[in-house]
Amino acid sequence: MQTTSIQYLKGIGPKRAKSFTLRGVNTIEELLYYFPRRYEDRTNFAKVAQLEEGQIYTIKVQVLLGAQRNSWRRRRFSITEAKVGDNTGKLSCIWFNQPYLGDYLKIGASVILYGKVERYNGKLQMSNPEYEFLDSQDEDSLNVGRIVPIYTLPQGFSQRSLRGLIKNALDEFLPKVGDPLPFDLRARHNLLNLAQSLLNIHFPQDLILQKQAHTRISFEEFLLFQLPLVLRKLNRKERAGTQHMVEGKLLDDFISRLSFELTGAQQKVLTEIKADMASTQAMQRLLQGDVGSGKTVVATIACLIAIHSGHQAAFMAPTEILARQHYDKISSQLDGLTFKGRKLRLALLVGQDKEKQKIFQEIKEGKVDLVIGTHALLQEELSFKNLSFIVIDEQHKFGVGQRALLPKKGNNPDVLIMTATPIPRTLAITLYGDLDISVINQLPLGRIPIKTLQFNHADSHKAYALVKQELKLGRQAYIIYPVIEESYALDIAGAKKMFAELKAGEFKDFRLGLIHGKLKTQEQSEVMLKFKNKQLDLLISTTILEVGIDIPNATCMIIASAERFGLSQLHQLRGRIGRGKLQSFCMLVSDCPTEDAKARMSAMVASGDGFFIAEEDLKIRGPGEFFGNRQHGLAELRIANPLVQMQLLKAAREEAINLLNQDARLIERPHQLLKAKLLQRFPEYEKLMLVG
Repeated sequence: MQTTSIQYLKGIGPKRAKSFTLRGVNTIEELLYYFPRRYEDRTNFAKVAQLEEGQIYTIKVQVLLGAQRNSWRRRRFSITEAKVGDNTGKLSCIWFNQPYLGDYLKIGASVILYGKVERYNGKLQMSNPEYEFLDSQDEDSLNVGRIVPIYTLPQGFSQRSLRGLIKNALDEFLPKVGDPLPFDLRARHNLLNLAQSLLNIHFPQDLILQKQAHTRISFEEFLLFQLPLVLRKLNRKERAGTQHMVEGKLLDDFISRLSFELTGAQQKVLTEIKADMASTQAMQRLLQGDVGSGKTVVATIACLIAIHSGHQAAFMAPTEILARQHYDKISSQLDGLTFKGRKLRLALLVGQDKEKQKIFQEIKEGKVDLVIGTHALLQEELSFKNLSFIVIDEQHKFGVGQRALLPKKGNNPDVLIMTATPIPRTLAITLYGDLDISVINQLPLGRIPIKTLQFNHADSHKAYALVKQELKLGRQAYIIYPVIEESYALDIAGAKKMFAELKAGEFKDFRLGLIHGKLKTQEQSEVMLKFKNKQLDLLISTTILEVGIDIPNATCMIIASAERFGLSQLHQLRGRIGRGKLQSFCMLVSDCPTEDAKARMSAMVASGDGFFIAEEDLKIRGPGEFFGNRQHGLAELRIANPLVQMQLLKAAREEAINLLNQDARLIERPHQLLKAKLLQRFPEYEKLMLVG
C-alpha cells in the first residue's frame, strides 16, 4: 500500500492519476492521508427562512427558476443567477465566471449550497456558494444525512466521485493498515488506533469521533516530525567537539573598546555560548534576535573565543552586500587588536573575488583567523587548517543542504545560527528541537522606536512630503518596491519607471540611486557604497535590502504596495532604518484590498516588537508558509497545527525523547512499524540510525 500507485485503484487509471499527482498524491497510502479541508453537517440543514445576513450556512434546496446568464466578452466576465428555495422560503444565488453552471441549474434540480448570506437590493442572496447537485441515488450514507467531508478537488473529480473513491479505498485497504504507534503509547495518551482514525477523519460517525481522529493523526505527524530532531541532537552529543578557552585578554580588550555597553540580554546569551564552547560537545545553537538587537557583536565575540583558543572561525552571510557589510564592520571593530604580538587576520570571500586562490591558500595554511563570506565558503576546493567555530547568518536564506556543508570543513566545529525572524519561544524549542536556543530580546540603549504609518495610494504624496522633510535635514531614505517571482520582469520595470519619475518629479532636488536584483553584484556594491558614504540621499530599491543593511543616517522608508509583502518581510525591511539615535519613520502605502492585508498593516502600525509580529504572522499565514522548508517535517504536517495544538506537540516531543533514549535505533519489535514509517518519509535518517 505504501508504494502501490493510485492508478491501480478502480476508477482511476493512468490519465486520472495525473490529477492526483498534481495534488501530491501518488500512492494508495497518500490517498488515505488526503484529508478533508472541512465538513458539512448534513444531518440538519438550515432552512431558508432561518438565514441571517453575514452568516455562513449549508442549505438543501431545489432550483425554482432556471439559470440566467449574462456575459461581457470584452471584460471576460459573466454572471450566472438562479432562484432556489425550500418549503420555508426562496433565495437568490449568483456565481461569477462560471457560465457552465447554467447547464445544471434546471428547474426542479436538488442542490446543496454552502456559502455566506449577504443582502443585495434589500434581499438576501448567496454569492459564489459552493454547490453539489443531488440525484435520487444520493440519499445514501456518503452524501446526505451525515457529517459529510469536503475535499480540495483534483481536476476532473466532483465531491461525490471523490468520496466514493476514498470510501472504496478505505474498504479495501484499511484491514491492511499497520499502526506505527505502539499500543502502550496510544494507551498513555488515549489515542484511537490508525484504522479507526482514518475512517473517522474521512467519514466521521459524529463530531466527537472526528475530533479524536484528528488528534490521533496529528499526534502521529508531530511524533514523526520530532523523532529526527531528537535523533540529530542525540547523535551530535555522541561526537566530541573542540573545547575552547572562553576567557582571556583578547576578549576583554575587544569588549572594553566597544563604543557601547552590551545589554543584559546580550550578556546572558554570551554566557550561554561560552558554556557551550567550553564544553567538549559540539555546539549547535540558534540565536534569535530582533532586527538591530546586536546579534552580530555577540557572534564576533564568539569568533574571538575560537581565535584566542588557537583556531579559525568562519562567518557566512546570505548576500554579498551583507557579507561586505559584516566584513567592514567587524574589521573596524577589530582594528588595532593584537593576539600573540600580531594583528588579527581577516579575509573576505565572495563569489567573484579575483584574489580567491590566494585567500584559499592562506586559509588552508592557517594565515587567516576569521573568514567572512557568502556561499563561496562552501566551495569544494576551500579547506581550513583548524576550523572550530562557524556563524551562519539569516539561516533561512540557505538551503538545508548548504547549511550542512560548511561544518564538514572542520572537525565537528561549534555552530551558531542567527536569525532576525523571531519565533515564540515555546514554539521555537519544539520546532527547532535539534538546536539549543538563545534569545536577545532587548534593543540597544538609546534606540528610539520607529514610527510606522499607513497611507492609501491616493495619499502617497503625504509620505513623500515626510521623506523630503527628513532629506532636507541631511538624512537619508529608502523607497522599496515589491519584486515577486511571478512577475519579476514587470516588477523590475516598475521600479525603474518609478525611479525615473521620482528623479524627474517629486525628488528632482535630491540625489537618487537605484538598486535591484538584475544589477551585477559589483554594481550593487557600488550603489550601496555611495549611499553609505552619503553621496546619495534616496535609494530606490527592491527587496534586496530585506536583510542586514546598516546605515544609521537612514531615517525614512516608504514601502510601496505593502500588501504584496508578508508580515515578517515588512518587519525585516523596517529594520533597515532606526539604526541610529534619530527618530525614524516607516510608511506603508497600501489600499489593503483584502482582510489579510488589513491585518498585516494593523499589526505593523501597532507594534515594533518582532516577537509580536511573528505571532501575528503565524496566525495569518499558518506555520507551513511561515517556516518554509527549514524543517523537513513541516511539509508532512497535513492536519497538525503547532499553533493550536502546542500541548499535543509537546507530548509528542516527550515521547520521542523517551523512545529514543530507550531504543535509539528503533529496533525493538513494538517500534519497527514506527521506524519503517519514519524511514519511508525521511530516508536520509537511515545513516543516523546505523540501520542494518
